[in-house]
Amino acid sequence: MTDEPLVLGIETSCDETGVGIVRGTTLLADAVASSVDEHARFGGVVPEVASRAHLEAMVPTIDRALREAGIGAKDLDGISVTAGPGLAGALLVGVSAAKAYAYALGKPLYGVNHLASHICVDQLEHGPLPEPTMALLVSGGHSSLLLSTDITADVRPMGSTIDDAAGEAFDKIARVLNLGFPGGPVIDRYACEGDPAAIAFPRGLTGPRDPAYDFSFSGLKTAVARWIEARRAAGEEVPVRDVAASFQEAVVDVLTRKAVRACKDEGVDHLMIGGGVAANSRLRALAQERCEAAGIRLRVPRPKLCTDNGAMVAALGAEMVARNRAASDWDLSADSSLPVTDPHVPGHDHVHEVSRENLYS
Repeated sequence: MTDEPLVLGIETSCDETGVGIVRGTTLLADAVASSVDEHARFGGVVPEVASRAHLEAMVPTIDRALREAGIGAKDLDGISVTAGPGLAGALLVGVSAAKAYAYALGKPLYGVNHLASHICVDQLEHGPLPEPTMALLVSGGHSSLLLSTDITADVRPMGSTIDDAAGEAFDKIARVLNLGFPGGPVIDRYACEGDPAAIAFPRGLTGPRDPAYDFSFSGLKTAVARWIEARRAAGEEVPVRDVAASFQEAVVDVLTRKAVRACKDEGVDHLMIGGGVAANSRLRALAQERCEAAGIRLRVPRPKLCTDNGAMVAALGAEMVARNRAASDWDLSADSSLPVTDPHVPGHDHVHEVSRENLYS
């Protein structure tokens, strides 16, 4: 095994079949097969459709990643896979594939946490993570503030959403505005041409007695939907761009305000933002502005690394190998509610059990 572990990562927690290959903190391949178009007509992700899409895409996507990296499967030092959280059926496809490849190759298997992987992927962009690092993860399924002092072993939840995640709210408002699915990118585009101060939408959980680091977007979603319905009922035109801009501003205002507050309260001078919503242009701009004012260094991966991908899983797997963390057992299973306090699912060191027999042809 080299000083720079070569690891393949598999991500299937939702509707993206992601396969990434990294050597240490260097990204060699990032292959993604998306089933988003298959879900668009339903207005959201359908778990069974996602699982079947993963089954069809898995082997071709792994082969594509190996070709892109210019390596053979036998060259790998380990296989990492998202064990949770996520859609149970989708996770099982990835875990089963990872087990098969790891066993056939005689390589260690690492079941890792989806949220911790979103944090670790920033190492591929900006180098090793400072310890501690505050992380704001925002996606269709998660809105979380996490404090990481060791990405392989110690990730502490500071706050999370109590209802809709930020990305989920984007999808729902886009649906009300008849803008299609997924909602995040299209809302961002329309908001760029609108006035963020046009409509005073509420900021959830920002009162003096509210939880300091938790999020709530359900009330905002309802307020926006009712505002739109009232305009339509009155026969008035809905100013889509202004609605998009004002809604988006309400979301990113709360996200960045609470993230910066958490950094100050904990004495942490680095903030990392990840997850699909981290690709939002206004979130990035406002976070940069507020971090600079507070003396906090902001780290945000490029947009492609913010959405679900195999590179983030490979990055965390490589860190597990580099820090000599125990590999997962062969009875590793998917855990749809795997807590972020478990960055990986360890087991005994089984490398030598299979290394004498490479079953991979």
